[in-house]
Amino acid sequence: MKIHLTSVFVDDQEKALRFYTDVLGFVKKHDVPLGADRWLTVVSPEDPEGTELLLEPSGHPAVQPYKTALVQDGIPAASFSVDDVRSEFERLRDLGVHFTQEPVEMGSLTTAILDDTCGNLIQIVHSK
Repeated sequence: MKIHLTSVFVDDQEKALRFYTDVLGFVKKHDVPLGADRWLTVVSPEDPEGTELLLEPSGHPAVQPYKTALVQDGIPAASFSVDDVRSEFERLRDLGVHFTQEPVEMGSLTTAILDDTCGNLIQIVHSK
């Protein structure tokens, strides 16, 4: 068994698509109209047939309190692996990305947490 699809709830799908592709570097996989919303997924360009990330609309009434609580407590909604957190931190910061946690070493892991501009905190991580 392996993970095929996971999701993050986003406030604006078009804005999220721009951030996740233009800034983070993912590529669009599916974009299917579903009334006012879309089935909108992105994947890593390094693994186009791998796990898809659904940029899911935040329309359900339970979503906003959930997202607000996670952000207030500094809890990331998702975690993405990178080759080098410090270099990715610098690249993204130079693009104007706001980080709520700069790179921190925790044993064999280095992490940083960024704001995805769509209501989520996202962790980037690499292991030694």
